[in-house]
Amino acid sequence: MTKILLLSDTHGYIDDAILKYVKEADEVWHAGDIGDLNVTDTIKQLKPLRAVYGNIDDAKARVEFPENNRFMCEDVDVWITHIGGYPPKYNMRTRDLLKENPPRIFISGHSHILKVMPDKRHNLIHMNPGAVGKHGFHKIRTMLRFTIDGKKIENLEVIEFPKR
Repeated sequence: MTKILLLSDTHGYIDDAILKYVKEADEVWHAGDIGDLNVTDTIKQLKPLRAVYGNIDDAKARVEFPENNRFMCEDVDVWITHIGGYPPKYNMRTRDLLKENPPRIFISGHSHILKVMPDKRHNLIHMNPGAVGKHGFHKIRTMLRFTIDGKKIENLEVIEFPKR
């Protein structure tokens, strides 16, 4: 069983409240708009990190992290990208790839809106953890955590922080 912490849109912000959850995870996944590599460097000192760059990220982040990160976690195919859309409104860059070879979990960030929803057409789960940083229009900072046990995706939990 692998305990996952999923976050996005830190926009350069990391604090002890976020790090508390990082320490409880087996892996941390970041869906882009890192903002400052200090965020990912701090996470990597504590736990394995899988991340993608987002539209606000600079050249350093784009060298270190890919635009798309597709991998297996146990027996679950995962694809993380920053701007991907959501069912059924995927963006043009992801739509055909999802149709041809859908993952089991499709993760995107960017919107600052937390969403977890099934896509029955592609037999996948779409996740957007919202935004955990303090920059943007969102009022509540959010992250997700869940477990992967073989092929099972379980124990999904929304983590909310006080109004910013």
